[in-house]
Amino acid sequence: MKLWKRAAAAIKDQKSLIAVGFSRRASYRNTDLEAAIIKATSHDDSSVDYSNAQRVYKWIKASPLNLKTLNHALSSRVNHTRSWIVALKSLMLLHGVVSCKVPSVVGEIRRLPFDLSDFSDGHSSLSRTWGFNIFVRAYFAFLNSYSSFTSDQIIRTRANLRSDKVDSVKQQLDRIQKLQSLLDLILQIRPIADNMKRALILEAMDCIVLESINIYGRICSGIIKILPAAGKTDAARSLKIVNKATSQGEDLAMYFEFCKGFGVSNARDTPQFVTIPMAEVEAMEKMVKRVEKDEEEVVEEEEKAIVLLEKPRLQTIITDKWETFEDDEYCFSEKAIQEYHQDPLPLVVSNRPVCYTMPDLITF
Repeated sequence: MKLWKRAAAAIKDQKSLIAVGFSRRASYRNTDLEAAIIKATSHDDSSVDYSNAQRVYKWIKASPLNLKTLNHALSSRVNHTRSWIVALKSLMLLHGVVSCKVPSVVGEIRRLPFDLSDFSDGHSSLSRTWGFNIFVRAYFAFLNSYSSFTSDQIIRTRANLRSDKVDSVKQQLDRIQKLQSLLDLILQIRPIADNMKRALILEAMDCIVLESINIYGRICSGIIKILPAAGKTDAARSLKIVNKATSQGEDLAMYFEFCKGFGVSNARDTPQFVTIPMAEVEAMEKMVKRVEKDEEEVVEEEEKAIVLLEKPRLQTIITDKWETFEDDEYCFSEKAIQEYHQDPLPLVVSNRPVCYTMPDLITF
């Protein structure tokens, strides 16, 4: 049965190669590149065709215009085949392109040219492929976000060079938090089914492990760089980032242990990362406490001011004279005054009209 499936898969790949040879010529078509893409994303789950993958990378580095061919060929191939093998190899191929050191290429990629967020293999029963489906979806979720993030960073760097600017503390903190989100995504990529110990899965996990090291290293380097420059306004956010980085370091260590047990070669040795200076962290914690204390004092002062406004102090004096107001014409008429002199009572009036202000229930 396995031999029959492999033979059928090989026939499919051969048909695709023949179709490329007879395809209609267009400005965005490069038949040599398309052929290399088909061979690099074949249905064979026993190995990865690195030689053709390298040909693809050379074509892309030679001219960013070849990205159109790559996007067209991969989207067409993934959309027309429902094989987890082809889908995973396509993701691995794109991962290599996204990780290349050519800004003109990476800056143009943006999002991936296909959607595998709800991928499901159509060549075997769900009971046999559910683990592979989840693996492909998790890999796609990470790589799609990572591709967009990398492109945005290239574009921002170009803009800064043109305007002779540098990223602000806020922008640097934004970048670190995005990297932390990417690390959360990449740690979700793992084989979880018993039948997933395949050569192709191990190859993919080798790529994932290396990328996780790269991302966490960038997080730690970014934190070390930003801590001395962070002021009071960024102290709480910086401390939150540091605490998350510490937690993610523990998660990454556990991830390496899992990968080591699964047999991933790149996870045999846990890497040593640059540690975040504790003196900087303690200084940040003290700054946060000072800011919180200052804010509490400001709130207390505001509450005292509100109490004083809500309870005005009224002074009264005793007098035998009074002022007549329009509203009091009846109360203080001549008849009333005569009646008062016949049966005098002490009279207490304020030296100013007493008025009660309605409390403001909107602005506290």
